[in-house]
Amino acid sequence: MRLRSCDRPGADCYKVAVRREFSAGLVLVRRMRGRWWLAAVRPQGKREGTWALPKGLVDPGESPAETAAREGFEETGIVGRVESKLGDVRYVYTWEGERVFKIVSFFLARAGRGRIGALPSGMEVEVAEARWLPLADSPALLAYKGEREMAAKAVELLMNDPL
Repeated sequence: MRLRSCDRPGADCYKVAVRREFSAGLVLVRRMRGRWWLAAVRPQGKREGTWALPKGLVDPGESPAETAAREGFEETGIVGRVESKLGDVRYVYTWEGERVFKIVSFFLARAGRGRIGALPSGMEVEVAEARWLPLADSPALLAYKGEREMAAKAVELLMNDPL
């Protein structure tokens, strides 16, 4: 754990230095058979039924919306058209003894071309499976609280959308 002293001269206190990470992800939706569906992924190494939204680190020179679209394609095989920002999820985790403060910006996107699960070469190291899940059920099916909240926002936005 790295410590840094407080900014006050003569202070005898310490703050833990925390690394910051910025990621972006997608609630990637499409309309099929009269219902809205969401593209979800099972990360490699996670048990069956552990569903998450596609997301990843924002690369230098990339906007969060660009990252979300890129990650959506890489992890699902579907090209998405980003429509709007849904919100941010903030949390702290520990990686190899270091505390990390993470912000993940999520965007709503409509599915375009591609086939679910037809991942670009090399992505099988990150994604075990990609599948369409009913959007209305996704707040209960997704494994992580912040992602369930983002899916619920998408449900609310699309509830009266006729397309």
